[in-house]
Amino acid sequence: MLTVTENARQHLKNMLLDHIDDPEIGLRLTVEPTRQFGLVLDREGLGDHVVKHKGSKVLLVAPELLTVLSEVTIDTKDTAEGAKLVISRE
Repeated sequence: MLTVTENARQHLKNMLLDHIDDPEIGLRLTVEPTRQFGLVLDREGLGDHVVKHKGSKVLLVAPELLTVLSEVTIDTKDTAEGAKLVISRE
């Protein structure tokens, strides 16, 4: 099961507010050709796993990607450049 911590949900919400103020738009987790994860603005698709924060859709995960992310946690980590999202296996 994919776990998204409260800190990560708030961080995603802040990222969204920097770009858009529409509770129906979320950040879609994608896999780049380099096999790194990325985020893009998108609307909920059929079968998406939706993570919400205070009524807003903050993270959208396609069903095929969700199976790859079982036992994964998305959290934040403080760095010299500020908070960053991190993905780790439980």
